[in-house]
Amino acid sequence: MATAGKVRVLHLLCKHEKSRNPVSRRTKESTASVSVASAHEELKAILGRLEGKSGQELVDAFAKEAQLRSDCGSFAQGGDLGFFGPSEMQKEFEEI
Repeated sequence: MATAGKVRVLHLLCKHEKSRNPVSRRTKESTASVSVASAHEELKAILGRLEGKSGQELVDAFAKEAQLRSDCGSFAQGGDLGFFGPSEMQKEFEEI
């Protein structure tokens, strides 16, 4: 697979009351009772646990966090969305 011009993305999603589809792909339960502020605090805690790590250590730690917490279907792959290039993913990824 050619990866020129592509990026590899690891993704961790904490759904909340304002999510377009509030059902977690990991737990199959609704997250409609989770506030936006609570989801953001949880993400900040995860970032804190990843701080100071780099390289493969960071990738491995992120994968573990995603498997345990992400509401995205990619949780099963440690949050790995694979490689993609411009216009191959949702526009939110283009804006980052």
